[in-house]
This record gives sequence, C-alpha cells and structure tokens, in this order.
Amino acid sequence: MTFIKANLVNIRQRSIKPAHIYIENGQIVNIKYVETFFNRFALPGFIDAHVHIESSMLIPSEFARLAVVHGTVATVSDPHEIANVCGVNGVKFMIENGKKVPFKFYFGAPSCVPATHFETAGAGISPAEVAQLFESENLKYLAEMMNYPGVLFKDKEVMEKLAIAKKYGKKIDGHAPALRGEQAKQYISEGISTDHECFTREEALEKLQYGMKIIIREGSAAKNFEALIDLLPEHYENMMFCSDDKHPDNLVEGHINELVRRAVARGIDVFKVLQAACLNPVEHYGLEVGQLGIGDPADFILVDNLEEFNVLRTYINGQLVAEKGKSFIKSVPEQAINNFDTSPKNHKDFEVPSSDFRKIRVIEALDGQLVSNELICDAKLGVLNFVNNGTEIVGAMSDTERDILKIAVVNRYQNVPPAVAFIKNFGLQRGAIASSVGHDSHNIIVVGVDDFAMSIAVNLLIEAKGGIAVVDRTKKKNYVLPLPVAGLMTTEDGYKVAKLYADIDKKAKALGSKLKSPFMTLSFMALLVIPDLKLSDKGLFSGKEFKFVDLFVE
Repeated sequence: MTFIKANLVNIRQRSIKPAHIYIENGQIVNIKYVETFFNRFALPGFIDAHVHIESSMLIPSEFARLAVVHGTVATVSDPHEIANVCGVNGVKFMIENGKKVPFKFYFGAPSCVPATHFETAGAGISPAEVAQLFESENLKYLAEMMNYPGVLFKDKEVMEKLAIAKKYGKKIDGHAPALRGEQAKQYISEGISTDHECFTREEALEKLQYGMKIIIREGSAAKNFEALIDLLPEHYENMMFCSDDKHPDNLVEGHINELVRRAVARGIDVFKVLQAACLNPVEHYGLEVGQLGIGDPADFILVDNLEEFNVLRTYINGQLVAEKGKSFIKSVPEQAINNFDTSPKNHKDFEVPSSDFRKIRVIEALDGQLVSNELICDAKLGVLNFVNNGTEIVGAMSDTERDILKIAVVNRYQNVPPAVAFIKNFGLQRGAIASSVGHDSHNIIVVGVDDFAMSIAVNLLIEAKGGIAVVDRTKKKNYVLPLPVAGLMTTEDGYKVAKLYADIDKKAKALGSKLKSPFMTLSFMALLVIPDLKLSDKGLFSGKEFKFVDLFVE
C-alpha cells in the first residue's frame, strides 16, 4: 500500500481538504483527512473529450507517453482517420496498441466511413460492422455523426447506425457545424448528444438550449476556446474540453491542462472548470476513470497550485506514469498497417487547361479554422504547351502575387488522374507542400507554386507510402517525414517525431506560408462535410449545396 499527502480537490462536493490518500491494487482504498495543508493538490486527471489520435502522427502508445506529462489520463478517441484507410482492422489496431500502455483510451465506433460518397476512401464501415465493434470491443459510443444531411433526410444507412447505437445503449457524438434552428432540433432529436464543431457563441448557446452538450475545442487547426469559454460559468454541467486534432509539437507543449489554466485565469470558478475537464466526460460516456473517491481507480494528478496547474505527478490505476515533465511510459514496438496503391505522377497531371470562361472558383483557407470560403477570381492564364501546328495550349496557373495557388488531391487507393483546383492564403512563394493526411479519406493533398514541385512532393509520399513533404526547388532540397502507419502515423518515439515535425513545419513556412499550422490547415481542405468549398479526389465540392461544382465559371 502507498499513500499520497496532498490537498484533495473533490469536484462533486466542491471542497479542498488536506488528506492522506491510500492506494492499493490500483484503487483508492482509504482517505484520511488531516488538519495541516500541503504545498500540492490532488485532483482527478484531465480528459480529452474528443480527439483523433491519428492527428498527432503518433500511434496511441506514443500519444500516451506525451499526454501524461500534462496530466491527461484518458481520451475519448474517434479512430475514423485510420478507419477510412484500413477499415475495421485499423480500428482494432488502435485499440490493441492502446492496451499496451498504462493509459485510458476510450474508442468509439466510427459512424461515417467513408465520410461521404463524394470521395474515394480506402475502406468503409457498415452498420453490421458497427454492431460487431460494439459487441466485440465494448466501445463506449458511436463516433461523430458527420453526415448531418443524412440524419436530416433520414438516409437508410445513417439511420441504421443510429438505431444500432441506441440498441446497445451507446452515446452518439455529433458533428454539425453551423446547423441551427429546426434542423439542429431535428438532428438532436435523433439521440445525438454532443457537438465539438461550434465556432460561434450563439450557435453553441442555441445547441445547449436544445439539450446538447458542447465540447470546447482548441486544437492545432480549429481554435474555438475564446469564442465559447464565456458560456462555461452558466453551462458548466453540460460542457467539456477537447483538442480534436493535435499535432505532435503542440502535444509536447501542452494539452487539456492549458485550457484549464486559461479558463481559471479568466476568473471562472475552478470547480466549474475542473468539472468540464475531469468529471463531465466520465459521467457522459460512462468512463472507468477515478474521481478521487474511495473505491475509485487511482487516476489522479498532483499539481503545485490551482492557478498554473503545473503537473508534478500523474497516476493511472495507481501507477506513477509521469513526474515533473518526464514520462515513465515506455515505447512499445509495433508493426505498421497501411493501404497505398497508386503510381508516380507527372507534372503534366497537374495542368489545368482553360475553358471558354476566365473566372475560377477559389478555396479561401482561413487560419485556425476548418471552414473555408468560396471566392470567384480571375484565372491567371499561361502557355502550357504547343501542338504540332504551333497553336498554344493555354491553362490556368498559380499566381503568387495574388496568393492563388494550385491545390490537388491525388487518389492514393487507385491509379487515376488527380483533381486540381486553386486555393488562397497558403502564401507559398516557391515550391510545394504535400501530405497523405487529408481528412477524411486521406488521399494525398498538395499545394504548390508550380506543377513540377507538386509532382515531386506527391511522388516523395508515394515512395514513402505516406507522410508529409516539402519541396524547395530553388534550393534544390526536399524534406519528408514518413508516416508508414496508414499514411497517418509513425511508430517512432513521440518526442523525436515532435522535433521532426516542427522542423518540417519551419521548412514549409520558409517557402512563404504565414499560416500557423500549414500542414494541419492543408489536411482539412479535402474535408467535404465542412463548408464552404473543398476539394476531393473527384473534384471541387460545395459544402453548402452538398454537390460538385465546376472550377471555371461564367
């Protein structure tokens, strides 16, 4: 038996009392309250209420190594990224790898694989497979229902999956950006209980009033903390925190602890903040995560104070897993799983011959947001080639002066021509950047100043079977971070990956990008379920109209 001396923070009772906490066989077996206060506080561990582990580029066991340092003891994890590549086998890979370390991963059954039928994914997950996952893996919930039009129009497969979740008594996570009014009510009425996609206070408040729980998201790309945090004092019982997508360099810096610190610094009651960060996910999803009660699993953290929340120690099931910035979780060997079948591309594959029209639709990327805008701009035309009689072949080209660059999505599962369009705000002045992390089907996505650089970047990833790449033709240098696990993750040491990612991120910014996280922003430019204008491997897609649209317009 071991015991810990600390000021025990009881979130349910809203109390702080000095105590001796006795731990045996992974559980808290006794608590003795004493008179003298200590210089440290024991509180339940932090929980990320919605995260795609794959976005860290780390397998779950490595994610855990980095997260525990910040006091995170559990995650509510949606494995739909790897599911889009490898199907049920990918989900099982995540579950089994997560079991190899002392950390509490709670995975859901992906609900939208593929996310839409307007793109090519590597796999699908049927209603029968959702039921199989609930039966064989005891998953906690049906992961985010991104196909909100399918809910509203009662798509057969969507409704089957919702019915299966209800049959097994599982919570259903939502995903309904900008859905308001009667449509939001209808969506929620189908049993969908959460949303992490709210990016305005008004939208979040409306959904809270309709009975939804709102998860405040602050990740590497989407950052909604500032917009939503002022709702917490009144609605703390129905709010949680999440990262959604967290790149490795950001995970090294902090996790849910950062959001707790920022919320308390705004003057929000510490118990309300901790309820959102520690307790609400446990109660909503039914997680087996301790809350510092007798008989609970010994999952808790020690911090130096309740303002900065500097984590001194992290315990999971009574095991010390981190202390003063050092993780005690060991790396575990793992075999890669993947799905990659396309041939190298030629620069001519990225040419855009012009039509009779001279205006084009342009995706406007927004820094720190998953949503994009649709712009109509004049195309920059140039000579692509000459036919035998000397006639010029004219096409649309990247325009660095107006920051309108080519973007392409390359199907990685079939050998077919890429889809090419244009995007604004990436800021590249030379070269190209590419990634096989392209939500949600994870085809290769590339942005570049010229077709040669784009083809080089894509071919680097085809050769590596996935990863992220930077091509600087001016300096004649190429950089690649291989991601051999589904083209999304690596089995390498998490701290090493964080450094490698930070380095390649700097290389991308050296090409001229002013985006805070160019690779993260790039990865969402193929996410069709987020409006307004996105690009799939099949063409330009309007998230507002939910249909394909032409590149050239009158």
